[in-house]
Amino acid sequence: MLESIKVTERLHWPEVEMSKKYILNTADNPVSPSQVYLEKISSSVLKDLFSTGSSSYNVLLQTEEEASKSPKQSLYKRPKTSVKCGKRNRSGMAPKKVRAPEGGGKPAQTNRIPGSNSSMPKPARNIAVVGSTMGLNPRAVPQLRKMCIPSSPRTKLPSVHKAAITREAENAKKLCILTAIKPSNVEKEKAKFFKSDFNYNPQFEYSNPVSPLVLARHNNASDRFLTQAVHIMELALHRYGSYEKFEQVTGGSLLTKSRIWHNVKKYMEKEGCMGEIVVQMTDDLLSRASMTVVNSRPTLTINISTAREHWLEGMLRHEIGTHYFRGINNCHQLWSSSVGRKKHNLKPLNPTEEGLASIHSVLFRKDPTLWRAALLYYTVYQASHMSFSQLFHSLGCFVQDPNTRWDYCVRAKRGQSDTAQPGCFSKDQVYLDGILKILRHRDKIDFPLLMALGKVSFEDVDRLKALAQMENVRIPHFMQDQAKYAEQLAKIMAVNQLSDEELRSII
Repeated sequence: MLESIKVTERLHWPEVEMSKKYILNTADNPVSPSQVYLEKISSSVLKDLFSTGSSSYNVLLQTEEEASKSPKQSLYKRPKTSVKCGKRNRSGMAPKKVRAPEGGGKPAQTNRIPGSNSSMPKPARNIAVVGSTMGLNPRAVPQLRKMCIPSSPRTKLPSVHKAAITREAENAKKLCILTAIKPSNVEKEKAKFFKSDFNYNPQFEYSNPVSPLVLARHNNASDRFLTQAVHIMELALHRYGSYEKFEQVTGGSLLTKSRIWHNVKKYMEKEGCMGEIVVQMTDDLLSRASMTVVNSRPTLTINISTAREHWLEGMLRHEIGTHYFRGINNCHQLWSSSVGRKKHNLKPLNPTEEGLASIHSVLFRKDPTLWRAALLYYTVYQASHMSFSQLFHSLGCFVQDPNTRWDYCVRAKRGQSDTAQPGCFSKDQVYLDGILKILRHRDKIDFPLLMALGKVSFEDVDRLKALAQMENVRIPHFMQDQAKYAEQLAKIMAVNQLSDEELRSII
């Protein structure tokens, strides 16, 4: 079987929004007794569900306005530690200055699975929301999407007022930043970089350059968890010999499109959300998957070039079981708007949002090594002190494949024009940051409540629970058995050789 496996850890830059689009719906299947109808959900509210907590994989972030434009249109300096491949120094590490040579879609197609309408729906007036409730008596079971039993009460999302309009404008700015830092000449510079034997530092161009002040705010890499990041990767190398082997053994074989559809449908049935989410497939995406809003519909885009048999359900727990459900739950709460968040003095939702989602990505894996979060953290820190070429050679400690290294370097250096200069885009450090903070406090966190409260930090849970609206909240199936959930968190700690004593000393 291994002969059919190839390394596909490619972080593709999306040329277009999608290549395949489906809505998975089974009108004949029974739905959860806790089904709720969210009537006339506005585009601005839906966008807010996913923009506040962008996916750990999420790069394909577009507003409806951006989707109508050309698809081609489209951030640290505390040198403390030194990292050497194959050697671990837990007491303190500050990166060694690396002396290295200097270094750089397809048209959309829409299809339907059998049983769905023959054309894409217009912006939905009703979205059937199905899920688990907490402390509620079962209600009459309505039909999914098309029918609703009159006696079943309906829950509406908060009305869209001035705050929502302001929120939409703020979200558009956030989305524009992520779009603006995508280089427009990636392939051209990649060719130059590879031709130079990895000595050339790419000169990236941008269709809508971000101001230096904005870039500076995202150019502050931390070394707080650098020791842990390096150790996690060294453990994987010790066990498997190389990242490529780790990917093959733990990820399994690549899935065909039909198997992806089957697994996605099966997962949605378990979560009771069939018919709520548009599913797309593409091989031209920077990340492994992304949850966005397209044409007023929650949309999951899956990168088929990275969809492996043992990793796909983790991605679905990340995107649907975490980001989507917390977004829906957030709509019921008093802090669903930016005004409400400010009124209740909420902490930033990250790193909790991405940390929780990243934990769910590896939950129930035979080997829940936190490789990806660790490598992203390490790459960003190194990028803040190195040129592109130096960073590329530095990553050779952990990743052999040059195409994979290129993609990680581009991700860390996006936003820069002259990559010969030190600098980074620091967002990618949020995943490991959030994971370790949640694991540090895992015995005190009420995880179902953290999910039910929506887009909030775990630090705010205790003081917000008295204000929580618990009716019709969505709790993913994998969080129902809290004893089993706690066992999995302990397994993640053990496999990555993280101790409570160590986490208490750094957090």
